[in-house]
Amino acid sequence: MKLEGKTIAILIAPRGTEEPEFAKPKAAVEAAGGTVTVISLATDDAQSVNNDLDPGATFPVDKAIADVSADSFDGLIIPGGSVGADKLRGSKAVVAFVHAFFEQGKPVAAICHAPWTLVEADVLKGRTVTSFPTLQTDIRNAGGTWVDQEVVVDKGLVTSRTPDDLPAFCVKLVEEFAEGKHAEQAASA
Repeated sequence: MKLEGKTIAILIAPRGTEEPEFAKPKAAVEAAGGTVTVISLATDDAQSVNNDLDPGATFPVDKAIADVSADSFDGLIIPGGSVGADKLRGSKAVVAFVHAFFEQGKPVAAICHAPWTLVEADVLKGRTVTSFPTLQTDIRNAGGTWVDQEVVVDKGLVTSRTPDDLPAFCVKLVEEFAEGKHAEQAASA
């Protein structure tokens, strides 16, 4: 399998991460042979949402953000959901964790509102990305170029707009995780 031996981190907010944007990328990595570690602000179970308001499934958390390092992972997935993404970007530990993946040239996949965390991590200068449309001004203000496309890959960074884009997003994130480190990503962090 493509991701045999790879360990991928996936973030989830305590409440507010969009369920399909968490569950489908996680399943795609596991189907490709990778191991996924679920990380949140604490080790309590995390409740997802559907359409930002409707309660979704509850998922077990493997590790708290305080207990992990980017050094231990081959890639990172950041799901969206406006409430969840806002909670994650408000955590200095999460922002530092995300930034470390870019410093190390490791692939990162972010969908929907997740690029807010990339804005906070100051890793979008000179990059072309997509997101939920309401983030485009934030992305431009952070030095990135926003485009309205199903999926965008830029130096190891995979971004998509909404749950409708999940099939293409999942294919591309598996490809980027299989490729591994991207030296040009580390150079721009």
